[in-house]
Amino acid sequence: MNAVVVDLHVRWLGRTNFANALALQEEIVAKKREDPSHLDELLLLEHEPVYTIGRTPDQSSLLGAAHLPHPLFAINRGGQATYHGPGQLMGYPIFDLRRCGQDLHKYLRWLERLLIELLAGYGITASRRKSLTGVWIGNCKIASIGVGVRHWVTMHGFALNVCGDLSPFDQIVPCGINNVTMTSMEKEAGRAFSVADVAASFEKLALDRISHLRTAAEPEPISAPQMQGT
Repeated sequence: MNAVVVDLHVRWLGRTNFANALALQEEIVAKKREDPSHLDELLLLEHEPVYTIGRTPDQSSLLGAAHLPHPLFAINRGGQATYHGPGQLMGYPIFDLRRCGQDLHKYLRWLERLLIELLAGYGITASRRKSLTGVWIGNCKIASIGVGVRHWVTMHGFALNVCGDLSPFDQIVPCGINNVTMTSMEKEAGRAFSVADVAASFEKLALDRISHLRTAAEPEPISAPQMQGT
């Protein structure tokens, strides 16, 4: 029996400041543009406290921004303001969507399904909400998704609240959704979780499910304008 070839490289980076993680993503995106055979990568990590917002004229979700207790980065993803910090699992897939049917929506739904399946493995029932990208438990949001795409190569990704302090979300309108309540695996299950352990579980799931995202067609040397997902 032939072994299954998994063409995805996963890295656990531990606690990493946002600027360094962003620079690493940019480096990998550049490599993939230069060499289409470069493996797709998935970066898993935690951040030091930081706020981010997509490049949008509407900055209302920041509530003015001057009051924010942590640094703010405007980045090339879709979506409004959010917070990242300790206790949150960040996932940055850097994938060539030409291998996935050039379908951004398919990619976003794949990320959501993966997170829902991950949570189910911990006994937490989560779901999607129509027209609202991300993962929800009732009216509470447990995972946010915001991606950027350059020439069909993705960057940024998802943030899953595992444990820790959620109060920094109170300084903004998370994802631009009024009256949203953020929750975490710790709050929902009533027990402690390790971000590193959850990252290891996500890695196994991603390696197992990457084939669900792929198409049979090999990538072609085409160019596409920058796109953003939310």
